[in-house]
Amino acid sequence: MSLQVVLASKSAARRAVLDGAGVPFECAVAGVDEEAVKVALLARGADARQVAEALAEQKAVRISAQRPGLVIGADQTLEFEGGLYDKADTVEAARERLRMLRGKPHQLHSAVVVAKDGAPVWRETVSATLVMRDFSDDFLESYLAAEGEAALGSVGCYRLEGPGAQLFASIEGDYFTILGLPLLGLLDLLRQHQVLPA
Repeated sequence: MSLQVVLASKSAARRAVLDGAGVPFECAVAGVDEEAVKVALLARGADARQVAEALAEQKAVRISAQRPGLVIGADQTLEFEGGLYDKADTVEAARERLRMLRGKPHQLHSAVVVAKDGAPVWRETVSATLVMRDFSDDFLESYLAAEGEAALGSVGCYRLEGPGAQLFASIEGDYFTILGLPLLGLLDLLRQHQVLPA
């Protein structure tokens, strides 16, 4: 019998990635106080990539201490001109975020950690660089009108699998990384544990 797989996330995008890849899994929310963790890490000099890694590990380990099988924890951070950015709280904040990113590159750091019996057994962090095109204010308003609250679901205020694709001039990196769950290495791990056929 194969191991149970648990995704320690409430992210619809991450659930869709695993569903689309044919991975059998359940969801459990870790309840990590992400803001408190970020504040503590940044105070110690952590960078955006390290914050994503630490949060992914905390989520995986917390659920893994309570549940059998393999627990997948994931987190994604956005780095722009040396700063770390969280999700926007309002559509107005999303408007300001997109104006700030317009015409410039930013990085997404996506970390995934798999834990078993309360301890990490595998980890990977992958980064992508995305360059927004110099879109017009009219385009920005039409985009926000179409996306509405959906724009608040990601740190960059876009869904690459949706209308957010129109925001970009170029992208360097893996599609799954941008969605917040680096997938290919994870699938290899699941095959090694006989969750998926080899």
